[in-house]
Amino acid sequence: MRVAFCILGECASKANSRVITGRVRGGSIKSAKALAFERACALQIPMAARVMYPGPVRVIITIHYRTERNDLDESLVLDALQARYSKGGRRNGTCTRLGVILNDRQVRERHVYHGIDRENPRASVIVESLS
Repeated sequence: MRVAFCILGECASKANSRVITGRVRGGSIKSAKALAFERACALQIPMAARVMYPGPVRVIITIHYRTERNDLDESLVLDALQARYSKGGRRNGTCTRLGVILNDRQVRERHVYHGIDRENPRASVIVESLS
């Protein structure tokens, strides 16, 4: 089984876009750009792609940035692919957003490519079941 879709907008680097907080020692949160990209992903992933694969998967991601300045970092895309649960997690919480996969730990194989498109930054995603 395979799903493919495209997310419009420029993907932020999760590692390089953290904001240090003073509330928790050593604490950090995602930047506004990273949070905006995650929200865009949630709105753009088609319902037909939200199959909640239960087992191991392969992902093929091509991220097109506006410029060469960005580091290739697919971690925000992988975060956006997984289901979201209320407090209590998958066992005790309520599913608040269906995902393409249950958890990004299911990714056993990943192919990630970097592209440049100044006019149309985007992330093209293919997810395939390995079982």
